[in-house]
Amino acid sequence: MTHIHSWRRLFCLCLALMMLLTAGATAAESDASSRQADLDFLYETLSTYHPNLFANTPESVFLERKAEIQRRLATVSDVEFAMDLQSLTALARDSHTSLALGGSLAEQMHFYPMALTWIDGKWYLSAAESETLLGRQVTAVNGRAMEEVVDSFRRLLSADNNVKLRRQYRQSCNVAEFYEYLELAEQGRPLVLTFSDGASLSLQAVDTAALSKMTVNRLSDRRSAAPETEAANAYYWSKFLRDGSCYIQYNTCQEDPELPMETFAGQVRSDLDAQPVQRVILDLRNNGGGSDGVIWPLFAALRNFPGQLICLIGESTFSSGIINAVELQEMGAVLLGEDTSGSVSHFASVKSFSLPGSGLRGGMSSKYIDLNTLLDAGAGRQVVPLEPDVAVPQTLDDYLAGRDSCIEYLYAHPERLSQAQHPDAPLTRGRFIGQIHQTAEPLFDSGTISDGSWDDPPFTDLFGIEWFRHPLNWAYQSGVAKGNGDGTFSAARVLTWQEAAVFLVRSAGALNLKPETVRSSPLPAQLAAPAWAQRELNQAWAWGLLPEDGDFAASPTRAQGLSMAQALVSRG
Repeated sequence: MTHIHSWRRLFCLCLALMMLLTAGATAAESDASSRQADLDFLYETLSTYHPNLFANTPESVFLERKAEIQRRLATVSDVEFAMDLQSLTALARDSHTSLALGGSLAEQMHFYPMALTWIDGKWYLSAAESETLLGRQVTAVNGRAMEEVVDSFRRLLSADNNVKLRRQYRQSCNVAEFYEYLELAEQGRPLVLTFSDGASLSLQAVDTAALSKMTVNRLSDRRSAAPETEAANAYYWSKFLRDGSCYIQYNTCQEDPELPMETFAGQVRSDLDAQPVQRVILDLRNNGGGSDGVIWPLFAALRNFPGQLICLIGESTFSSGIINAVELQEMGAVLLGEDTSGSVSHFASVKSFSLPGSGLRGGMSSKYIDLNTLLDAGAGRQVVPLEPDVAVPQTLDDYLAGRDSCIEYLYAHPERLSQAQHPDAPLTRGRFIGQIHQTAEPLFDSGTISDGSWDDPPFTDLFGIEWFRHPLNWAYQSGVAKGNGDGTFSAARVLTWQEAAVFLVRSAGALNLKPETVRSSPLPAQLAAPAWAQRELNQAWAWGLLPEDGDFAASPTRAQGLSMAQALVSRG
């Protein structure tokens, strides 16, 4: 049976979005000079202390927008001025840099009695006074397609990717002033939602007092059950699923004061020793961040797990949750679920500030986290959502039936899943050693060659979780990889063709392979240019290990690395 709830309770999430940093505004009315001080302070703070404010938007555009706001200082309302400042901040296109609209401002704003949700690529009405309209697909707002509406909100919501923008729109989709500011609606006129079947719903905006007296029907009340993996009010927890998999839900990158991560990791390790399983599933779909280092005791407990690691990701995976997901991919885990609102490489490490006149508070990134250069799994990925290796969206039917679509997929696919190949991604030094080692696996299985399976990292800059750490141990022991001379290896650095030739020639010796000369043509000019590895380049070329039609002005790709490794073993 559907239950009735107050709108104030339903929209606490929306108000929380506008009050991102807990403290709200203190000034209800500001004169032009106070507003000028706020505008100047905001711009100077962002431009001085943000690590690269103009990475996504030219400074000239910031200054033009600042001048537009300045001309309006004496004529706009407090709410409009706050949104002006928010629009300036949004030009950063940085999901961790934002201005909060809260306190007395929230009480001055108006709301449409509805909520929308995004499920499996479509917008649905998820809350309304009318129960019969719940769950209908929404295709337009005031005659504009949903894609256009969401894109319009880019002017107010600072997001570095479209998934984050969509998520923020969903959390603020009932705020009337936003639509009016963006000229998507007119004050005093209804907002009209159009459904896929041609029906429509007309909504009138109300203030917070009226909103609190209204009743609401929610789509969530139609659920017949909750899945066993429902998000719990806990930092992290684990259980065994009905197929025997060990399931771990990691909801926030924070240490539970009641259960330290070291203790929790020990419990997981004991559980796995007592009940061996084929899969460990780490669920990061509810993880919005915190400190990325908290989970490392669990990584240590799982790094030698002989089965398969699965990491679940989704729209709510963000910030440090993203870093941990990419680290799990570095461990060899398969990512399963949906695109994340967090970007692989991103500005982060938020510092807070308050505006001197209005008291509005904001948050600003203080550094750039470039996983593209820190981890092999991040190579070639810049400021883009983290995509799953296996895409499994939560469906509406499963949601209403209390089924977790990702878990149901895993139940239906007990076979070992594979990471996406990304053949055109840059080839890193660590991955190429891993490719050579994996291709030569039959030689190690014969027992005539040591495979480097000991566990201590041979180089000081390894994290110790890399899927290719054992291949690097072999490469170090056998002299294939000697490092940088200072005890480091730079595994995530993109491989050069010279380095590829060196690793190939040294691997031939370490694997007792004797490739025959198959080419007499000279090295291509781009490889023949002065280089520190001329002997190895000539040898690898003559053996036919380097691609004959390769673009040697560009770095090798993952596909080329695998081809070179296969050529080495097959011709040896």
